[in-house]
Amino acid sequence: MAQDVEDGVFGRRLRLRTTGLLMLVTLVAFETMAVGTAMPTAVAELDGLAWYGWPFSAFLVASLVGMVVGGDLGDRRGPRTALLAGVSVFAAGLLTAGLAGSMAVLVGGRAVQGLGSGLIGVSLYVAAGRAYPARARPALFGAFSTAWVVPSLVGPLVSGLVTTHLSWRLVFLGLLPLVLAGLVLVLPALRALPAADGTAPPDPARRWWAGLAGLGIAALQYAGQRLDGLAVLLAVAGLVAVVVGLRPLLPAGTARAARGLPTVVASRGLLAGAFFGVDALLPLTLTELHGYSPVAAGIPLTTGSLGWALASFLQGRHPGLPRARLLRIGFGLLTLGVAGTALVAVPGLGGWPAYGTWAVAGLGMGLGMPSVGVLLFEHSPEHRRGVDSAALQIADVTTAALCVGAIGVLIGAATAGTLPLAGAVLAAVALLTVVAATGAVVAPRAGRPAAGQAAPQPATTLGSS
Repeated sequence: MAQDVEDGVFGRRLRLRTTGLLMLVTLVAFETMAVGTAMPTAVAELDGLAWYGWPFSAFLVASLVGMVVGGDLGDRRGPRTALLAGVSVFAAGLLTAGLAGSMAVLVGGRAVQGLGSGLIGVSLYVAAGRAYPARARPALFGAFSTAWVVPSLVGPLVSGLVTTHLSWRLVFLGLLPLVLAGLVLVLPALRALPAADGTAPPDPARRWWAGLAGLGIAALQYAGQRLDGLAVLLAVAGLVAVVVGLRPLLPAGTARAARGLPTVVASRGLLAGAFFGVDALLPLTLTELHGYSPVAAGIPLTTGSLGWALASFLQGRHPGLPRARLLRIGFGLLTLGVAGTALVAVPGLGGWPAYGTWAVAGLGMGLGMPSVGVLLFEHSPEHRRGVDSAALQIADVTTAALCVGAIGVLIGAATAGTLPLAGAVLAAVALLTVVAATGAVVAPRAGRPAAGQAAPQPATTLGSS
């Protein structure tokens, strides 16, 4: 019992370290969730309406590059160097965006933020692997999940109040002192860790592949907004760029969910794609089909966040549970929640089923996301944890972006009169239900190989076996 008190994530030995890590997670998450609320005002003030989508695309492309750089740095220099670099770059991005006098500078600041966000996200995983005992990791990853959930509840509201009553610039500048405070709490603990051996060879080409994949995603999203002849060319070019760019960045066999690490990485993408796809669709559906106010339309998202936080907490209290089994249960709940959300497209029912179905989906995410983090460290050797953590987060970002982009195409078709809105919603929910159900089918492959079966070797291409 005394050892549990010492080694728990909020025990005496790890308390400050955990607080600092969670503060950094929360602040990056807050910025990600809150910036959308402030952006219309910023764009209007800077006379940049034609550039409205660029700050989001710049952040996304740069974050993929940051994930790759963070993975390489973590393996070669250790989490302390990578985290220090990430926080410094993220802070520089906040400062640049907050002081921007033109739209071009704001876009540049968002790109710098994205680079720093990618560095921080991967560094936190590397730190978790090196600075926490295995038994504490389920609780730590559960806390990470909760640290992302809380900003989703309050971030848009706080950002809206700050933007309305003070200035949109404070949405960026106001985080600077808090980011630095989180770094101060973390660095002393990371300084005590043994340095990395430095033998992992850098691969600068991986950064170019990440940039190519990010540009491909941006092209796909832009194509979904146009729905014309050029959109077809953009979509084809974007899809090719995504596939080519991801091949060197993900473990071999990720696309077919090969046993072990490839399935772990694929599972992270499937979780994110299914959940955040519906998360983006639901408020629009409730507003347009049932006349909900923005506040009422956001309540189901809150129930999903609360379910996520609850399940994250509960799984952290039982670190001995088999993680592959818990991942499959999480996917099952997510599939049930996503499929049940199709009821909001039935005119006679209204939107009330979403309040329950999305809470169920949140429970699934709360079980699945922390389990993926724990499984990563079961399969990834210490000298590759940076690269493998980067692959995990790249899968998350790209799959979520692709699913949201596919939904955008369906909604765009409904707006153009090609589909009824209810039909577009049903088609989107059906697609995302298949994504979640695929995760439930492949989840058992995320466990350790059976006795006598060789574990798959790390590789560098998506399509090789």
